Amino acid sequence: MALRRRPLLRLHAGLRDFFLMLLFRGCLVGTVNLKSSNRNPVVLEFESVELSCIIMDSQTSDPRIEWKKIQDDQTSYVFFENKIQGDLAGRAEILGKSSLKIWNVTRSDAALYRCEVVARNDRKEIDEIAIELIVQVKPVTPVCRVPKAVPAGKMATLQCQESEGHPRPHYSWYRNDVPLPTDSRANPRFRNSSFLLNSETGTLVFSAVHKEDSGQYYCIASNDAGSARCEEQEMEVYDLNIAGIIGGVLVVLAVLVLITLGICCAYRRGYFINSKQDGESYKSPGKPDGVNYIRTDEEGDFRHKSSFVI
Repeated sequence: MALRRRPLLRLHAGLRDFFLMLLFRGCLVGTVNLKSSNRNPVVLEFESVELSCIIMDSQTSDPRIEWKKIQDDQTSYVFFENKIQGDLAGRAEILGKSSLKIWNVTRSDAALYRCEVVARNDRKEIDEIAIELIVQVKPVTPVCRVPKAVPAGKMATLQCQESEGHPRPHYSWYRNDVPLPTDSRANPRFRNSSFLLNSETGTLVFSAVHKEDSGQYYCIASNDAGSARCEEQEMEVYDLNIAGIIGGVLVVLAVLVLITLGICCAYRRGYFINSKQDGESYKSPGKPDGVNYIRTDEEGDFRHKSSFVI
């Protein structure tokens, strides 16, 4: 008896699940539902993309379809009253019943798109689905700044910047076609160097350069869309000639001392005095107030003339 009851119990359970499924499907009949094959499509700039919006379980033969674009907290129509609107006019169309295809995608098309369907003959008349479009942009040639010459033992900074790529690119530096690690201490090959590379900002900083750091440098900016590199630039590390610098300073000081001595000797010898005496000259003695001196024809003969001032 127990063996006969088990098949009966299984049959009753199967019938119960079958009727529950029919009941559930009956509740869904006449209810519009939307789904998408890809709710986060990724596309390269200037290529085409399809925003999938599929109508499920609708009894309305001609539902109303609308597409909206949400960007920077602003909502605008993309497809309204059976017509492509806005900046997508001329490069977008409706595929099938409700999907949207965009040609020649640009970075300004990256946004959140919402597909809305109104089915008047269904029990649930309205449904919507959101799709986020991600547009990837390949980096352009980065701008690289490499110092041409650096004295040994001094700090040096190399910079690499790129502003067009999306998502933001990562940076890598090369010396003589050899990739540099983010930290020279992490690689025994660069034990004679002391640098740090920030792959987010593209900055390569040498705390103290050595002769081995001389070479041809270039940078590569890369993201999921592609990569770009700048032209090679040479950085030379040279040794400071301390003895030569001191000798040059001493020579300059010696020249200045000789020039100073020469000027002093010239002053003492009267080379810079411009006064001249033409013939015999003399200074007239000072005249006291009220006394005039009259010179006679004979040289050196003076006659005194008194005058009184009243």
